[in-house]
Amino acid sequence: MDHDEAIAGLAQLLGESLALGEARVNVSVSSETAVEVHATRAAPSKDGPIADTEAKETSRTAGCDSLDADNGAAAVVPPSPGSDEASGSEESYAGSSSGSDSDDDLAWSGPPPPLQVYTPLLPAGVTSVFAASDSSLEAIADMVVAGKAKNVIVMAGAGISTDAGIPDFRSPGTGLYDNLQKFNLPHPEAIFSIDYFRRNPKPFYVLAKELYPGQYVPTQSHFFVKLLAQKGLLLRHYTQNIDCLERAAGIDPELIVEAHGSFHTAHCIGRKCRQEYSQEWVKEHIFRDEIPRCGSCDSLVKPDITFFGEGLPSRFFELLVEDFAKCDLLIVMGTSLLVQPFASIIDRVGPHVPRLLINRMRVGESKAPGAGFDFDGRFSFSQSPHRDAFVVGDSDEACALFAGHLGWLDELVELRASHIAKQGLDPAK
Repeated sequence: MDHDEAIAGLAQLLGESLALGEARVNVSVSSETAVEVHATRAAPSKDGPIADTEAKETSRTAGCDSLDADNGAAAVVPPSPGSDEASGSEESYAGSSSGSDSDDDLAWSGPPPPLQVYTPLLPAGVTSVFAASDSSLEAIADMVVAGKAKNVIVMAGAGISTDAGIPDFRSPGTGLYDNLQKFNLPHPEAIFSIDYFRRNPKPFYVLAKELYPGQYVPTQSHFFVKLLAQKGLLLRHYTQNIDCLERAAGIDPELIVEAHGSFHTAHCIGRKCRQEYSQEWVKEHIFRDEIPRCGSCDSLVKPDITFFGEGLPSRFFELLVEDFAKCDLLIVMGTSLLVQPFASIIDRVGPHVPRLLINRMRVGESKAPGAGFDFDGRFSFSQSPHRDAFVVGDSDEACALFAGHLGWLDELVELRASHIAKQGLDPAK
């Protein structure tokens, strides 16, 4: 193939790629000016940033049993209509040990993929909020350094707690669900059903003992959020996780919205009582293998985790509208964006606000204009430019890379190290 023929072939493939809207084109030029052109259809949605069709099939058949890789508990599989777990409100959910926000078929399996900042091939005529000379992550860092992003919202899921070592649910022989089989649950997710809990609380408290706050060290991702707070840039941290690791990292509770509740407080579930109990009071009972009961009415005492059959905390709805109207940078980390209404709030920021996803795979993508991420600019236009960036890989590694672009890496490392030293914790955790 001579040079002119190669260029013509490249142009043809580029045209076909743009028409498909889902293709990637790789071009290599040798020192002899030989041009190799190769185009592949990109796997849509949740199967990776640049995966081809074959990789897509591999991804779909690879299961994932790690809770902290966005796998999980009761919020994963909605209860069937008519079951005792079903609730009439779309605002009823259950938390997982680290914030269940995905299902087995779409969660990542195995080690995280290599860290990569995704670079899209935007359709002709599409403008971008990111400088063409930089990667999207560098461009976002430049915005922060230049003072153009002063009201940052972080949305987080189970993926930011992966490196904390919280046990998974489904690993054969060691998973938490395996250890609960002796209780003959009707299905694993029943452990997060409020109706089942009223009838049989024992399985939940066995699980809670394994997951109780104070046993795990916050990850680098948690401390990146704290660093944003220390620099006065964090407007709010919205988390699906119930592990309290944000609090353990020292983030001001006023800056945290625990969308699915947490272990931080507990209440009597008696309808006429509702007496509040502390995290430590509940922990004492759980670690003595006792069922916590109210001292006033003898009803069960449950941590304030949102179960199936319960509404989300009022704080979530009270702050949502005002916070997202102010937001000038949205960072989404470690979540498969499957649980509503949490998943859809990424669309509440303004149309020119940059949005950054840090995750092990592509999630939350648009199927129509204005609904979800649009990494490839398929639905971008002059009034709404391309503004979505994606970093694929482990969230701790991605936060370190981001901190490096911001000039904060040493501060980030020191922040976690000093926390570990002050608390006398095991740095290996």
